[in-house]
Amino acid sequence: MTRISLSHIVLGIWAVTSCTAPKSNLPQTDNEKVTVLISTGNREKNFHREEIMLQENKTQISANITLNPSKKHQTVYGFGSAITGSTCYNLLKMNTEDRKSFLKETFSVSEGLGQSYIRVPIGCSDFSLSEYTCCDTPGIENFALQEEDTQYIIPILKEILEINPDIQIIGSPWTPPRWMKVNNLKDLQPHNQWTSGHLNPKYYQDYATYFVKWLQAMKSHGIDINAITIQNEPLNRGNSASMFMGWQEQLNFVKTALGKTLKENNLSTKIYLFDHNYNYDNMPEQQGYPTHIYKDEEASKYVTGTAYHNYGGQYSELEKIHNQHPDKELIFTETSIGTWNDGRNLSHRLADDMEQIGFGTLNNWCKAVIVWNLMLDENGAPNREGGCKTCFGAVDISTNDCKTITKNSHYYVIGHLSSVIKPDAVRIENQKNTDQNILCTSFQNTDGSYALVLLNKNAQDTQVVVTDGQKHFSYTVPANAVASFRWK
Repeated sequence: MTRISLSHIVLGIWAVTSCTAPKSNLPQTDNEKVTVLISTGNREKNFHREEIMLQENKTQISANITLNPSKKHQTVYGFGSAITGSTCYNLLKMNTEDRKSFLKETFSVSEGLGQSYIRVPIGCSDFSLSEYTCCDTPGIENFALQEEDTQYIIPILKEILEINPDIQIIGSPWTPPRWMKVNNLKDLQPHNQWTSGHLNPKYYQDYATYFVKWLQAMKSHGIDINAITIQNEPLNRGNSASMFMGWQEQLNFVKTALGKTLKENNLSTKIYLFDHNYNYDNMPEQQGYPTHIYKDEEASKYVTGTAYHNYGGQYSELEKIHNQHPDKELIFTETSIGTWNDGRNLSHRLADDMEQIGFGTLNNWCKAVIVWNLMLDENGAPNREGGCKTCFGAVDISTNDCKTITKNSHYYVIGHLSSVIKPDAVRIENQKNTDQNILCTSFQNTDGSYALVLLNKNAQDTQVVVTDGQKHFSYTVPANAVASFRWK
């Protein structure tokens, strides 16, 4: 495995700005050229940049991939990873120059890959330095951000926002304060545990206020939170910090407390349901979880959409939910690599992860794609007892020097998407006339440029011809490689 020192990283990424940037800052795209980024599973090429010529369609073109910009699908928010307490701990172990260099490579729109959507825990997760919430002393008046928030997560978020002020943030709790939990909804006995339990209906209003106080506290530090999910993995009782919240409970909480409380406090924060697996952890009574809530008119009016993970089931569930409720959004908020899926073997993981969490989500209506921890050390740490001890980060950092970075598949997948597909880009149809081992997704950015991200699963280099109907280009994609193309 090749290890790359931050001091030797050469970015070579072209300048792109978001649609909110002043017009004078927009890049002058060469209308005769296509910019290409290539990463190979054998690590010979890592975001390798090239430029190729774009040619006019003067005669009939026999193309492998034809874009059809007249057929539009969803608009996307962006791509990114989770900024957990563990990620921030590792980043703050780096010296300032190396950390800023890595964050610039990751988040800068003009000098890096332009990741644009991140996830943060509300309180602890299984990748925190301790187990905590922001109100561990009973009584909602005792709410306060904790040391992990103020000394680790917020400083890193501020550094990221300085690099990319337009980045969007979604927050997710792993557990409410323990004093709000009961053993079950029949006995209603106190459940003063970090793991499992249910939210006591008696504290619905207090917990809704908890969300508001967290949003306001983050705002007081200059951090705007765009969206929240109500409970990370609500069907998973066994995580280091967790709570069970079936669809009926989530419906009641949104309907009677959370939605109204956000509105009363003039917060336009989006609410996403579920935040768990495609297969609903094989619980028959929980199948189609968000659709039950959508059927309740009062609850549904407060809800923007649903978030999914991929630790169980198939991404075909996304299209199924979209077809039932096309007015509601879909986002993808968590996936991890680890020992169970040969997570550091890029030659294996690059193609599979791009297919599953790149194309599988975007081509099935997701508006954002977020992977789990941005950075863990080579031991997958820091982590919590009872949580995942076999997970790897999108990148590993060496504890020997707190400098040497190894990029894993999730960093490449997100980077290839974010480098060419910009916030508010619209997915457009493409027609393929090529072998089944060439997979892709296509978008049109707000500046009119086209973005195509392509995977060659073949064991040999494969030539593709791409046209947008007016111009075309030809490119030989290396074996087992991902290629991102952008042209105007």
